[in-house]
Amino acid sequence: MDIQNTQSQMRKGVLEFCILSIIRQGEVYPSDIVEKMKAANLNILEGTLYPLLTRLKNAGFLTYRWVESVSGPPRKYFLMTETGLDFYAELEKTWKELADAVHALTQPLDPTNDNQQTI
Repeated sequence: MDIQNTQSQMRKGVLEFCILSIIRQGEVYPSDIVEKMKAANLNILEGTLYPLLTRLKNAGFLTYRWVESVSGPPRKYFLMTETGLDFYAELEKTWKELADAVHALTQPLDPTNDNQQTI
């Protein structure tokens, strides 16, 4: 089994949640998303990001506005819609439940806890 493939799949599983977490903080330009992801050690390519942003926009979770740029073409800034905020709230709830479950499963057995069962 290839550990890099497994690690990649784990990252892909939380990618949408992480991107929405960034956008939820306020209007954002895609290259800013890339930089924030890199800063969190979750590298993403623009070729991966743009199709995901388009899919989220088409689902009604994001909207965007064009902003004129002094140094080039207009820029598209993304913002979460009310539907997107509701969707994010559900994802956040699911993430917390999942993280708690994984945390519970990855803790060493406590020999003083009689309620733990060995399989």
